[in-house]
Amino acid sequence: MEAYKQEFIEFMIDCQVLKFGDFVTKSGRKTPFFVNTGFYRTGSQLKRLGTYYAKAIKDAFGTDFDVLFGPAYKGIPLSVTTSMALSEEFGAEVRYCSNRKEIKDHGDTGILLGGPIYDGDKVVIIEDVTTAGTSIRETLPIVNSIGNVEVLGLVVSVDRMEQGQSPDKSALQEIQENFGLSTTAIVTMAEVVEHLYNKPYKGQVIIDDAMKARIDQYYEQYGLKA
Repeated sequence: MEAYKQEFIEFMIDCQVLKFGDFVTKSGRKTPFFVNTGFYRTGSQLKRLGTYYAKAIKDAFGTDFDVLFGPAYKGIPLSVTTSMALSEEFGAEVRYCSNRKEIKDHGDTGILLGGPIYDGDKVVIIEDVTTAGTSIRETLPIVNSIGNVEVLGLVVSVDRMEQGQSPDKSALQEIQENFGLSTTAIVTMAEVVEHLYNKPYKGQVIIDDAMKARIDQYYEQYGLKA
């Protein structure tokens, strides 16, 4: 596992973004782990987060694209900090762009926030976490309605590696097949478990045998079926 992935897992723990316990996802699944990017709250945290996203984007898509699109609302700060990191780390000048929930009819009018999208642009979509693929089904039509663009793919922070709408495909796999998009994540839950299982971090074992058993049980129900 790359060093930046290990650092990112520990970074999520430090920011209380990655938690273990009892939670319910947006799709209604009861889960022993939860990722809430809303807990990245300080300037230094957002700067580091953008760097991790930028490295994952470069690994998967390179830097030869025009627009980084982050759907409202959480995608707005993600697109801003990551576009800054792409410039600082790799010298890539990428426009950030997001949608508004309501179309603005005065001043800076329209549905877009940030940089414009032009015909022929190459676009990468950035999100926090994809569980059942619901968000991308709402986002992609917005991007395609703006112009004749090429959407290269989708990057998320954590791939939960569970069923999408079909029991034999993950949400990211379904996105790839249904929309022809490449997908990537900074880390997968398998990498999270590998890095944290029975390994003390700052004097605490985050994933002990009991939590590992709960995670395994969750994937027996919601993991991919062969």
